[in-house]
Amino acid sequence: MNVFTELFDRLRDLPALVQWAGYVGMFAIIFTETGLFFGFFLPGDSLLVTAGLLISQGLPLDLVTLGSLLTFAAVAGDTLSYWIGRTSGPRLFAREDSLLFKRKHLLRAAEFYEKHGAKTIVLARFMPIVRTFAPVVAGAAAMNYRRFWIYNLFGGVLWIWSMLLTGYFLGSRFPAVGKHLEKVILIVIFLSILPGIIAWLRERRATQRPAN
Repeated sequence: MNVFTELFDRLRDLPALVQWAGYVGMFAIIFTETGLFFGFFLPGDSLLVTAGLLISQGLPLDLVTLGSLLTFAAVAGDTLSYWIGRTSGPRLFAREDSLLFKRKHLLRAAEFYEKHGAKTIVLARFMPIVRTFAPVVAGAAAMNYRRFWIYNLFGGVLWIWSMLLTGYFLGSRFPAVGKHLEKVILIVIFLSILPGIIAWLRERRATQRPAN
């Protein structure tokens, strides 16, 4: 229980969280965010960028080892979510809200999947919350598992390594950025939610258009 309490405390300080979590802790965070309903609140993009930046500035973790572990965690997490959706099916959409489950997030992912199809598994990797629920929707929709696995693997590799290397590149080329890490994290968070904001604005315009 103390581990979870400490985790929640450190979520407000990502550099401290990365240093505290190490390989095992970050593996658990990425796996939980992608594989379990209640992981939707955990940091993904910002955690990865922060880890890459800190490694470039001397954090004693190996970039390749960390990237490989987190890629496995991301792919395994989505695989678990897929099979949860495949075995539970439509019952999930009738499930009531609870502390660990928010139906609105599942419905949002379902709308995204309906619009973008199988490529949602890749696109959702870069969208907080949606990435937690998109594999569940794919499973509930009985997406061919082989096809899902290919998109899952490609999306997992692309997400983990693009975020880690972005942080590593920033830290290597611009060492002073470490002094402004909070601003970097805020920018990453903003960019990660930007697609959702754009989609919301488009939907709002579409609903207002017939009334004019």
